[in-house]
Amino acid sequence: MTTAPPGPGSPTATVSSDAAAAPGADGGAEERPVGLEVVEFTDPLCPWAWGSDPKLRRLRDLLAGRAHWRPVYGMLFDEEEDDPAPDPAAETAWYAGYVADISRHTGAPHAARLGWVAASSRPASLAAVAAVRQGPSVAAAVLRRLRESAFVLGEPADTPQRVLTALHGLPGLEPDLLRIDMTDRRLMARLTADRAEARAPVSEVRGLRGSGPHPGAAKEAGDGCRYALPTLLFLGPAGRRVVPGWRPLEEYLAAARAVAPRLRLRADGALPDADQALELHLSLTRADVELFTADRRPPARGIRVESGNGPLWLHPAYAAGHPALTARPAAGR
Repeated sequence: MTTAPPGPGSPTATVSSDAAAAPGADGGAEERPVGLEVVEFTDPLCPWAWGSDPKLRRLRDLLAGRAHWRPVYGMLFDEEEDDPAPDPAAETAWYAGYVADISRHTGAPHAARLGWVAASSRPASLAAVAAVRQGPSVAAAVLRRLRESAFVLGEPADTPQRVLTALHGLPGLEPDLLRIDMTDRRLMARLTADRAEARAPVSEVRGLRGSGPHPGAAKEAGDGCRYALPTLLFLGPAGRRVVPGWRPLEEYLAAARAVAPRLRLRADGALPDADQALELHLSLTRADVELFTADRRPPARGIRVESGNGPLWLHPAYAAGHPALTARPAAGR
């Protein structure tokens, strides 16, 4: 975690955390606003963000009703900055090994076979933003399914058609409405603003040196740099803390407390069993089971899907339309 004295206020356009509807979020009538905002720089197709997802879902749960959580989509794959690969097959083989190496650190699933390297993060990011209009539960499921498409199926959704293919059969989603919303100029402008914000990293992460596989120093991007993904920026009455890269849950919590000294986390209470957790989250990885369940055992009702690095358990209703288990439209460009 890197620190800075109180700086300029965060951007004013914030959304309430989807943790407000997360499992066990009680809101707490005794709670008072503590002025905490969490800005998450992320990308639906980032393997480090996928590996960090269990910790960040747990963090959103613990901060439910106590913080505003604002995702910023950083465009990991950016057609404005990335030149086409001269040998797509070789690039795909290299990138598959790169993701597998990351999975060895994070424990997250990776695809047994990667079909292609994403050409652009924009369509998946646009779908994640557009899905918010259908409610926080649907939006969370959309982002989850897009990540599963990339890191379980090996079919990153890098075009509008591939996005719709990945989301085929998702319970609760109105695909026609999503298709329309993905053409909304206001949402496109939001993504443009996100991209610019991600390419203006705070000084603490510029030239950052640290140990570990992903310490989170700002990355080169075009003629400048951007935040490493994921990076969390905590803004509160006592200043600013930035937690970049691959970090433990405890470091995120320490940053939240540092900038919002009056923060009281939601009481943990009893963790659910695996089947209850599956009912709440729809799909679980091994890391999810370890963080979200009392007995840390696989869900008895879960439909098991294998990956190149361990299983994913799907809720039966979620599995019924899941592309991993159903014949689906071709993922055309």
